[in-house]
Amino acid sequence: MCLRLPDGCETAPVAISIPDLCVDLVAETVVLTECVAAGIRRDGGAAGDTPTPAPNWNVRDQLAHLAFFDEAVTTAVLDPIRFEVEREALRGRAEGVAEAAAAISRGSAIDEIIARFTTSRAAMIRAFVEADPAARVPWYGPTMSLGSALTARIMETWAHGQDVFDGYGFRHPATSAVRQVAHIGVRALPNSYIGRGLGVPDAPVLVGLTAPDGSEWTWGPADAANRVSGPAVDFCLVVTQRRHLDDTALVVEGDIADQWMHIAQAFAGPVGRGRIPGQFA
Repeated sequence: MCLRLPDGCETAPVAISIPDLCVDLVAETVVLTECVAAGIRRDGGAAGDTPTPAPNWNVRDQLAHLAFFDEAVTTAVLDPIRFEVEREALRGRAEGVAEAAAAISRGSAIDEIIARFTTSRAAMIRAFVEADPAARVPWYGPTMSLGSALTARIMETWAHGQDVFDGYGFRHPATSAVRQVAHIGVRALPNSYIGRGLGVPDAPVLVGLTAPDGSEWTWGPADAANRVSGPAVDFCLVVTQRRHLDDTALVVEGDIADQWMHIAQAFAGPVGRGRIPGQFA
């Protein structure tokens, strides 16, 4: 899905510079491309047809999705007017933005998709690095800051990459991108409620996570009655709807925290289906 947060809920990246964010994006891109290469070594040309946990999406669809929205955000940075024209055309498709984007590349060979993904990602990173850091970027919802737009691409890469790792049955190595995904998941709490037509709770939630390197990350007031704690990767899996809460080691305290973790959605657009309990037990 393409990230679209409600007005007033724009995410501020943890890293303070575009180069810092690019480092995180590159790290996650490297492990994803290595995963696909391993899948091809094992399965040959059929590797692109490998189903992923996302219903009706295979590995090829996941990579094509990332490539499409890399190209879209590059256009949004370099030529906002052209982006807006192309956005409205895509919105006019009956199947919705994400499915319409995926349909464009269905039938392409996996090596074609990999080449497109590689090219589009390099062009996107170059566009972000060369852009005015104060620029606003149009998207499929409210405009975003340059940093927020890049953080969204990190989250998308991590989440769709997880689907690819799951499809092949490979372990997803933790990279520096995990912190950005966790951050966007915390900041998108209002989106989880608004997207379902629910009122956003007033009570704060303390999120305390153990990073892959053993350090601790926290968001929210220390005296909050509602709390979420546990492995940062598990939190990221839940907020991107790649795992059901029951299949993680997260500890949830308080009714609001519990409700949030059952509806958490770091991306916007239609409410996601998520995963079912026990699917990855």
